[in-house]
Amino acid sequence: MHSSDSARPEAADASPLCPRCADTGVCTVAHSPVPGVWQVRQCARCLYMWRTTEPARRTRREDYPVQFRLTEHDIATATEVPAVPPLRAR
Repeated sequence: MHSSDSARPEAADASPLCPRCADTGVCTVAHSPVPGVWQVRQCARCLYMWRTTEPARRTRREDYPVQFRLTEHDIATATEVPAVPPLRAR
């Protein structure tokens, strides 16, 4: 096993920090069908979701692209979250 492989599960299980807004209110919302393979996490503040097996640029705050990071101010002053349009009839 490579050292990076052994570090990956520890990072996934550590007290998670939201990669997008740096909030600590992150919860696990799903687990892989095969136990211990991955988890889906969601931030309670900005609602960002990610799978723990995604690359670091999606799962770690320090690697998340700066242009897509959110602050408390960004979230508080957001104009509106777009609504999901209704499904079209077939």
